[in-house]
Amino acid sequence: MQRSSSYSLIGQPSLGGSVRPERVLSPEPGVQTRRERRDAEEAGRRPRGRTSGSRSDSRSRSRGALPLALPSLALPSVSHPRRWLPRLALLGALMGITVVLPLTGNVSPGNGTFVAGASAAAAEANLPATIDVLANSTVDTVPPPAIAASAATATRAEIAASRSEVRDPLPGCDGTVRPAGANGQLKTSDLCTLWDGQLQLRGDAASSLAELNLAFKARFSRDLCVTDAYRTLASQRVLKATKGGLAAVPGRSNHGWGLAIDLCSNETKGAGWTWLKENGAIYGWENPAWALSGGSGPHEPWHWEYTRGVQADGEYYNS
Repeated sequence: MQRSSSYSLIGQPSLGGSVRPERVLSPEPGVQTRRERRDAEEAGRRPRGRTSGSRSDSRSRSRGALPLALPSLALPSVSHPRRWLPRLALLGALMGITVVLPLTGNVSPGNGTFVAGASAAAAEANLPATIDVLANSTVDTVPPPAIAASAATATRAEIAASRSEVRDPLPGCDGTVRPAGANGQLKTSDLCTLWDGQLQLRGDAASSLAELNLAFKARFSRDLCVTDAYRTLASQRVLKATKGGLAAVPGRSNHGWGLAIDLCSNETKGAGWTWLKENGAIYGWENPAWALSGGSGPHEPWHWEYTRGVQADGEYYNS
């Protein structure tokens, strides 16, 4: 059977400038073209049952399915072994401190037998008894330096008050106020003897002067020096006749009331004199205004009076 062919004219210019038809062969039915043969040869090299289209489809399906399936997978988290090493070391150390050491501390060294509380019982056995501690303890009675220094600067009133609480400033003396009586003629029972064992004053004046003397002695380590105190009426008359204007009129002297003293001359100068002027009034004793330099009477720094008693019963002059 003769193959038939069809012609299609495609205009092409010829040598003469005219267009001549070109014959194009159309493939006959059932005959493969070169492209189809090339595709068939390539398909023959591939595994059977799979084509380029199927491989591309499988690739596209695998590429598309993987991202969709990954989020749904629950993969276990596996740490690197090196991360567990510090944790294991820390756990081992804690176990050694909390378990091993307490157990080994209560193990008998002879045979390794576990003895609960052995070390605690041994330690308790070595402790002294409470009664032994109390019996052998000593109490330090020496005050700290700071307290000792502050005590040295205490006021004179505090010193006098503390001493009066410990003991009577003038043993055997009744310091209550007595009736005034007569000047230079006081009852012996109303008088108290001072620390020198000779001079006397009215009870209340004597007690106050004794407190002043205790404070003075605490400061200067000696008693206050006094030369004269209570005078009888006869003694005052003799003194007036001897000293004239330097002595009070008999019956008008505060010595006759048992409310005045005369200090030794060494007490009217130096540190003792300064201390008396600063602290005497605390105990009720003063160098009266009339006896001061420029006062209404003669200058007598040695003459001191019990102010409260003089104002109540004696001869009081405020200038």
